[in-house]
Amino acid sequence: MKTIVVCSGGLDSVSLAHRVAAQQDLAGLVSFDYGQRHRKELDYAARCARRLGVFHEIIDMTAIGAHLTGSALTDDIAVLDGHYAEETMRVTVVPNRNAIMLAIAFGVAATRQAEAVAIAVHGGDHFIYPDCRPGFIDAFQAMQDQALDGYASVKLLAPYVNGSKADIVTDGARHATPFAETWSCYKGGDRHCGRCGTCVERREAFHLAGVEDPTDYEDEDFWKAATAAFQAEEIR
Repeated sequence: MKTIVVCSGGLDSVSLAHRVAAQQDLAGLVSFDYGQRHRKELDYAARCARRLGVFHEIIDMTAIGAHLTGSALTDDIAVLDGHYAEETMRVTVVPNRNAIMLAIAFGVAATRQAEAVAIAVHGGDHFIYPDCRPGFIDAFQAMQDQALDGYASVKLLAPYVNGSKADIVTDGARHATPFAETWSCYKGGDRHCGRCGTCVERREAFHLAGVEDPTDYEDEDFWKAATAAFQAEEIR
C-alpha cells in the first residue's frame, strides 16, 4: 500500500516511517511548519526522508498557526516540567492541529495517488489531545470517505492509536529506527532538556520498553522523580 507518513521528526513519527518503509510502500513524508516554538524537529524529519530515500514536503502553515494561539508550542508561554500526562500539559494543545494537518495530508495523498496516510498518535496522547483518540481517527476517516468520494480512496492508518509510547519504542527498535536521530523536547535547545513533559515521557518509554535510550539529556534523572510524583498523585 503506497503510504505517506505525517512526520514531525519526533520519536513516534520517525518510528512509524521506518515501520511503513519495512512493511509497506513508503511514498514520502509530509511535515508541517505551523509556527511552533522551534523548527529543530523538522530537520530530523528531513534527515529521515533522506535516510529512507523518499520525498519530503514541509507544508507552510505559519499563517494559520498565527491564529491558533494560546499554546506553549506556538506562543511565548513557559513549557512546564513534569510528567506528560499531568493536567498542566494541556498548555501544549494546539486546537484542531491534527484535523488540519490530516486534511492537507489527505489532499497530498490524493494528488500523488497514494493509498494511505499514516499518523503516529498513540494511547498516551488520549488524555490531553482529543484529536489523537480512536473516535477522532474513525470520524476523520468517515469524513474523508465523503470528501474524496469518486475521486480517490485514501485510508488513515494509526497503528499506535491504542498502544503506549513504550510500544512505539519496541516497534521502532524492531525496525532499526535510529532513535538518536529523532527530536522530542519542547524547549528546542542544543540537547533534550530531560525535564519537560515530552522528555519525561520519552525517557520513561525507553525504560518500560527495556531498550537503551541513546538520547543526550541535560537532566538524566528528573524523569524518575516526575514519574513517581505522578503515580503517587494517581493513587490519591
